[in-house]
Amino acid sequence: MLIRYRKNYEKIAMGLLSFMPMEKDLKRLQQTIKQYETDNDWQLFLWKEGDDIVGIIGVLLRAPDVVQIQHISVNPSHRHQGIGKQMVKALKETYPDRRLCANEWTASFFDKCQTC
Repeated sequence: MLIRYRKNYEKIAMGLLSFMPMEKDLKRLQQTIKQYETDNDWQLFLWKEGDDIVGIIGVLLRAPDVVQIQHISVNPSHRHQGIGKQMVKALKETYPDRRLCANEWTASFFDKCQTC
């Protein structure tokens, strides 16, 4: 289930984002979280399986009709179970009137999800 990020999920969100190659540096990671917390065009969602939060997907709302996936990450112990594809599908349902696209870091995964 896709849920919106809230400040009390900060540590979990930072942990999941740290699996992204460009978010390894703590300062960079803190700046990214702050961007999601303060900029209305940056939206962060968590993926919940049962009681556990196991994935994260962050987007940038561009123009009136585009949603660009900035970050997507799944806890390593939950990978290869289709969670990333489920997050992309849920994102499409969250923004049904917008076109999804990827940035340079999420493009290869997003291309695999086009069959969702």
